Amino acid sequence: MAEQMDQEYLAKRQLKRGTAGWLLLAGLGVSYVISGDFAGWNFGIGEAGWGGFAIAAVLMGIMYLTLVLSLAEMSASIPTAGGGYSFARQAMGPVGGYMTGLAVLIEYALAPAAIVIFIGSAVEELLGFNGPVVYALFYLVFIGIHLAGVGEALKVMMVISGLAVVAILGTAVALIGDFDAARLFDIAPTDAAGASEFMPFGWYGVWAALPFAMWLFLAVEGVPLAAEEAKNPAKDVPKGIIGAMIFLLFTATLVVFLLAGVTGAEAIGGSAVPLVDALNVAGKPTLATLVNVLALAGLIASFFSIIYGYSRLVFALSRAGYLPKGLSLTNERKVPARALIVPGVFGFLASLTGEGDLMLGMAVVGATVSYALMALSHILLRVKQPELERPYKTPGGVVTSGIALVLSIVALTGVYAYDPRAFMYTLALFVIGAAYFFLYSKNRLVAKTPEEEFNMLAQAEADLTTQP
Repeated sequence: MAEQMDQEYLAKRQLKRGTAGWLLLAGLGVSYVISGDFAGWNFGIGEAGWGGFAIAAVLMGIMYLTLVLSLAEMSASIPTAGGGYSFARQAMGPVGGYMTGLAVLIEYALAPAAIVIFIGSAVEELLGFNGPVVYALFYLVFIGIHLAGVGEALKVMMVISGLAVVAILGTAVALIGDFDAARLFDIAPTDAAGASEFMPFGWYGVWAALPFAMWLFLAVEGVPLAAEEAKNPAKDVPKGIIGAMIFLLFTATLVVFLLAGVTGAEAIGGSAVPLVDALNVAGKPTLATLVNVLALAGLIASFFSIIYGYSRLVFALSRAGYLPKGLSLTNERKVPARALIVPGVFGFLASLTGEGDLMLGMAVVGATVSYALMALSHILLRVKQPELERPYKTPGGVVTSGIALVLSIVALTGVYAYDPRAFMYTLALFVIGAAYFFLYSKNRLVAKTPEEEFNMLAQAEADLTTQP
C-alpha cells in the first residue's frame, strides 16, 4: 500500500512560489541550450555534409517545436516541478511516470558532466590548466549559487546567458558580409546511397547527423521543471517555453548558415570552436578572441541551468516516493539542497572519465526516450481526459504531438547509427533504474494516484499561505 501524504511531510518539501515570470522562464530555456550553438552541432556537417545536416536540423527543429507546443499545454494543466514525469504519471500511471522521469534524469544528470569536461578544455585554452580540480571547482561554485536561493540563481543565469547570446549575435553581424553560399557545398560527394553535391554522404549521413542537430535545442524541454516557482504557471510556462524555442530557432539558423558559408562546410565540420574559426577566417582575430572567452559563458550557462533542472526533477521524484524521500527536503530558503548536491556528486564522478562525447550521446538517448513518452502523454491525456482544464491548447492537437512522437523515435535510432556504445550504456542505466522501481520504490509511493498527489500539494500550499 502507498503511504498517504500528510501536511507535515509536504511542509518540509515546498519550493519558493512566485519567483519566475515568463521572461525569466524563457531565459531559463535559452540558458539550458545556448552552449549547443557554440560547438558540437557542427560535427553533424562532418557526418552529412551541409545539405544533409540542414535536413537533419529542420527535422529536429520540427520535433522540438511540436514537442514544446505539446509541453506548453500539459505544463499549463499540470503545473508541478516534475515536468515530463508529472505529465506521464497522469497519462500512464506510476510506471509510465517513473520511466519518463528516469529518462529525463539520465539526460539532465549526464549533460552537466559532459559540459564540465568541455568547460575544462576551454579553461585550459584560456588559462593553461585543466582536470578534476577544475571540474570540482565549477560544481562547487554553481551548486553553491543555487543553494543561495532560486531567485538569485535565475538572475545570475540570465546574466551569463545574456553574455553568450551577445557573442552569437555579434558573430553573426560580423560574418554576414563574408557569407558565400558556394562554400556550403565544398565536400565532394561519396558513393553512399542518395549522395549528391547537396548531401555528399547520402541519407545515412542525414540519419547519423540527427543527434548533432538535437544539440541546437537539447534541454529546452526543461522549462516546465520551474512550474512550481512561476508567478502564474498556467500563463508563464507556455509563454516562456515557446518564447525560448522561437529564439533558439533563430540562433540555430544563424550559426548553421553563416559559419559554414564563411569557413566552408568541410572545415567547419571538424572544428572544435566553429565561431572562433569562422571569425579568424574572416580576418577578425580580436573579435574571435573575445568570442572564445564568451563561449565559456555559454558552456557555464548551460551547466548552471541544467543543474537547476536536475534538482527540480529529483525533488519531484523524491517527494512522490520514486527516489529516497530525503532528497526532496527543502531548507529555510525553500531550496532542495540534497537534490542539488547528491546528483552533483554523481555528475562529478562521471566527469572523471573524461569521456564528454560518450556522456553527451547517453544524454541524447535519455532525451529522445523522454520525448517519445512525453508526446505520447499528450495524446493519451487528450483521449482519456478531455475534460482536463487546459488554459493553453496545443495548435493541431494530437497531430502536433504525433509528429513529435514519430520524430523522437527516428532521432533515437540516429543515436544508435552514430554511437551504439552510448545507446547500450544508456539501456543498461534504464535496466538498473527499472529494477530499483519494481523491486523497491513501487510499494513506497507517497500517493496512490497523480490526482491525489496534486490535490494534496494544492492543499499544502493553501495551508501554508493561510498560516499567520
